[in-house]
Amino acid sequence: MKELIKDEVYMREAIKEAANAARSGEVPVGAVIVRNGEIIARAHNTRETEKNALYHAETLCINSACKKLHGWRLPGCTLYVTLEPCAMCAGAIINSRIERLVYGAPDPKAGSVCSVVRLFDLPYNWKPEVASGVLADECANLLGDFFRNLRGKA
Repeated sequence: MKELIKDEVYMREAIKEAANAARSGEVPVGAVIVRNGEIIARAHNTRETEKNALYHAETLCINSACKKLHGWRLPGCTLYVTLEPCAMCAGAIINSRIERLVYGAPDPKAGSVCSVVRLFDLPYNWKPEVASGVLADECANLLGDFFRNLRGKA
């Protein structure tokens, strides 16, 4: 139970990042990386703003954490993200050796942890621990509201 409460606290920080993305006209996905109880990196999607397909919340957050820790490996780190990572982001999680992934809403169209494919089940040289569904309704509602507003159906 203690772990779930901690996960919810950090997921709320990722939700704040997702809300920042929405205010910028970006798909509301937010991420934070935590190590030893401290948030060491935070980011949100900036693909539209920066016109770059690589600028997902997870990759930006991982990049920031690598800079802060002065290395490409992220030992002892947990990534909290509001939406199940896509294949690119799941690959970045594997390559950066993130120990634990916690995500909110599933992504039935592009999720590559449990939904469309299960990249972490393949025989890569690293497999993070995964917790899913943390504050899933709040995370999904942010996305749903964003797309309803975008399509003028609010």
